[in-house]
Amino acid sequence: MTAEEKWGRYSGLFIPVTTPFDAVTGEIAPVHFRNNLRKWVDEPIDGYVLFGSTGEGVLVEDDEKVRLLEYAREVIPPGRPLVAGITADSTRAIIKKAKRFAEAGAEAFLIAPPPYFGAYLSPAAMIDHYRAIADESPAGIIVYHIPKFTKVVLEAGLIADLVRHPNVIGLKDSSGDVKKLADFTDACGRDCALFVGNGALLYTALELGASGGIVGIGEIAPREVAALIQAFREGRTQKAGELQDRLAPVHKEIVAAYGAVGVKTALDLIGYYGGPPRRPLIALGAKEKARVAQVMQEAAIL
Repeated sequence: MTAEEKWGRYSGLFIPVTTPFDAVTGEIAPVHFRNNLRKWVDEPIDGYVLFGSTGEGVLVEDDEKVRLLEYAREVIPPGRPLVAGITADSTRAIIKKAKRFAEAGAEAFLIAPPPYFGAYLSPAAMIDHYRAIADESPAGIIVYHIPKFTKVVLEAGLIADLVRHPNVIGLKDSSGDVKKLADFTDACGRDCALFVGNGALLYTALELGASGGIVGIGEIAPREVAALIQAFREGRTQKAGELQDRLAPVHKEIVAAYGAVGVKTALDLIGYYGGPPRRPLIALGAKEKARVAQVMQEAAIL
């Protein structure tokens, strides 16, 4: 299997789609979800990731996820990948979810280490976990390195072992650690797509050889992020660097500082539906909302 056959479509700008909830009932809001996607489809976005951290995936029920995947599949053109995040404690549960979500339209899965026991698993046990999933998954899997939430730090040697599996197509690194990102680049080689999850490090990641980014700033400023990637690919590094400098505060002070809640606040300001988060998360206060608006204005997004 060539690299193109394994993960060729998994590069460029992917966005970690937010999950809209009704402001009164707290239920998922399908109309707002589809409307947001229709707007994003008209932007230079290469792929879509549902139910990640920015999508409040751990707070969305499986039946809701199936419905949202079906809605997304109706809106997103066939040529653009649709990735579903899966969170579960057992290998068995993840495999079951993968099969169910594939039937609903997911083309790949973003899978972080097990949230409860992950920090206690040996490297051999972690490899066994991911290999078992890859063996049974009906679609490719992207390993999700996000130690901020999982408390699991994956090593490059483990990734190098995993990506030899034909069904392990990528890695998303949200550690924010440049050295770790460089190590992952070497580990992936031509065997997987490497995505950075930190929007402030997108330019650096591309320099190191990353395939692209799954970045929250891509929802807020898709044209600018896509332009950064395109400028870098065309060798216009000064332009790419200027765009990165302009966008870095958006990541640091909105996405990193406030997570999904910050991204939703930003979306409300630019005419998308952000709406409330799902409890136990709570909406930003007036002071924080004003800061989000200020950062966006300074970045010439608002």
